[in-house]
Amino acid sequence: MATRIGARSKETVDRSVLQQLNAGILQTATLSECLSVDFAVLMATVFPEIDSEAIDRMKAAESLGITKRMALAAAILSEQLDSKMLNRLYQHPSDTIRGWAAYGITLDSSVNLETQLDWIRPFANDDHFGVREWAWLALRPMIAKEITHSIQLLLPWAIDESANIRRFAIEVTRPRGVWSKHIAELKAAPNLGEGLLDRVMEDPSRYVQDSAANWLNDASKSHPDWVIDYCDKWRNKSDSQTVSYITRRALRSVSNSKT
Repeated sequence: MATRIGARSKETVDRSVLQQLNAGILQTATLSECLSVDFAVLMATVFPEIDSEAIDRMKAAESLGITKRMALAAAILSEQLDSKMLNRLYQHPSDTIRGWAAYGITLDSSVNLETQLDWIRPFANDDHFGVREWAWLALRPMIAKEITHSIQLLLPWAIDESANIRRFAIEVTRPRGVWSKHIAELKAAPNLGEGLLDRVMEDPSRYVQDSAANWLNDASKSHPDWVIDYCDKWRNKSDSQTVSYITRRALRSVSNSKT
């Protein structure tokens, strides 16, 4: 089956496509389509057992940012559905609902980080780009709270056979990140992430390479000298095209660099 070409803006999402997205029977194909989904309609359609008051809470949150609405949707599902139904959500055909399930993993504060990583793994390795983003965004606050321990736990992820898993390990620890709070400890001491970065500096996947370059570019905003030295270390170690690509993009925000 040919890959569907999605809308480039919310305004150009086809009406029939939007109806299918809100019915939970079609996956989004672009970020614009992800942002166009009506959470309240989707929730009421797919889960008719959810009471109207909860749906109204979802409607009232329409003006909130996407990550806050994702978290709210997860909380509502956790309140309204039994555990058997919740456990099936990771297989739902709607990428948005799988994203809600990813956020739901973080709701139980009694679950330790090791277990949360185990549970988030299927979402981090999902075939859909959006679900993979929701996975790291959902877990990032917990990662940030225990950043040194988290990095140690993520070292095996950075050498996993799946590029999606390797990319998760880098993206979830980016010092500045996207749509997420900064990680103060990594902004102050980016060398804490060196072990993770070392494992992906010659990664064969462009998906992972771009994430590594963005991680280093984040760090360069606070510690440009460290990033320059780190990139020089790798350039002296390897003349591969991968190292050249990552370091060039990593230094794109650095002025008066040694390069």
